[in-house]
Amino acid sequence: MATEEPGVCPRLHGAEFDANPYPAYDWLRKHSPVHRIDLPGGAWAWLVTRYEDALEALGHPKLHKSPAKANVVWQRSGMGLPFDHRPTLARNMLNSDPPDHARQRQAVSALFSAQRMERLRERCRRLTEQALREFSRNGKADLIAELAYPLPVTIICDLLGMPQEDRANYHRWAAVIDSSEVAAIDEVWGVTDSLERYVHGLVAMKREQPADDLVTALVGLQDKKILSADEVTSMVFLLMISGHETTVALIGNGLLTLLRQPKYAELARTDPSTLGAIVEEVLRYAGPVRNATWRFAIEPVTIGGQLVQTGEPVLVSLLSANHDPEVFDSPAEFDPYRRGSHHIAFGHGPHVCVGQSMSRVLGEVAISTVLRYLPDLRLAVPVEELRWWPSAIMRGVYELPVEFTPRTI
Repeated sequence: MATEEPGVCPRLHGAEFDANPYPAYDWLRKHSPVHRIDLPGGAWAWLVTRYEDALEALGHPKLHKSPAKANVVWQRSGMGLPFDHRPTLARNMLNSDPPDHARQRQAVSALFSAQRMERLRERCRRLTEQALREFSRNGKADLIAELAYPLPVTIICDLLGMPQEDRANYHRWAAVIDSSEVAAIDEVWGVTDSLERYVHGLVAMKREQPADDLVTALVGLQDKKILSADEVTSMVFLLMISGHETTVALIGNGLLTLLRQPKYAELARTDPSTLGAIVEEVLRYAGPVRNATWRFAIEPVTIGGQLVQTGEPVLVSLLSANHDPEVFDSPAEFDPYRRGSHHIAFGHGPHVCVGQSMSRVLGEVAISTVLRYLPDLRLAVPVEELRWWPSAIMRGVYELPVEFTPRTI
């Protein structure tokens, strides 16, 4: 991306920006740290790019999450459709504010206990090895389609207790919702209708046939009057649709980063004790979340010197904040040994990602297993040819084509 002159904002969309947004973020932090950006459908938002401003915005009590708090321009743009207007799918903690948010989060956080997440490690390892066996003899693979996507989707199905015969439909629905391209609204509506019916049916089935899974646990919380019926179905929907996206991007971004950092790929392959630090640096350096999800001012507030009026939407750039040179020394360098400030790849404040422990477990296991079994793994195309998601929220590659010596695993 060409260097921009002071006073001329660089482009904040398009394939070049998606592939390498960091020069644009550098410009914004220096010249317009809280910047108005245009969005589809006539909507716009304030983009927060500095680390300290990001911390303030993510924890600000006057920036709420409910789309009902947005101004008319944003609501009419369709940015929140179709889910934000379906009460049985939208009343989850992602869209809730005090006092409901704290109650929902406390209830759901218990479902992601450290013990439950650690039990995922062995299941994740087996699934990764199974995927490797299916393509290792070919000498080539697309690590997104053949590993990074199906692995967390399968894990989510397992956690929810989804019957095997339902999973093909779920994969199809998730693929439509996950598409970062602008999909036909009627197709998205149709999938949403199907998902709403399915979620209600799954919850009803778990009430009649309880098991050791998250849906049964959520039904139990409803029986104890901790969650409402709509909150249960909304949380199931959130787990089905959003529960895997961050992990897909983390695995893909992590493997791509290490393929471009062979010294650290070798370290991850040979010294498991370094893997945690390497994954944490991946999260800072090439995080899977571009911007934290929408926030809306419930009264005039000032962030980073910019007045945000009531109802105006705010996006916090986690990627930019994690590359802020005022906080991270040499932020453009990949350094798992760095000390000091913590990254905010999973957000900050009351809405910090509740599923971050699951993403870390799956990311660590998948990345280390791939590197261990395929020691001569290499990109099959120039990095410039990779296509990145043009999403306002997530950041990852559509495909990750690789080559290696064919082998039997």
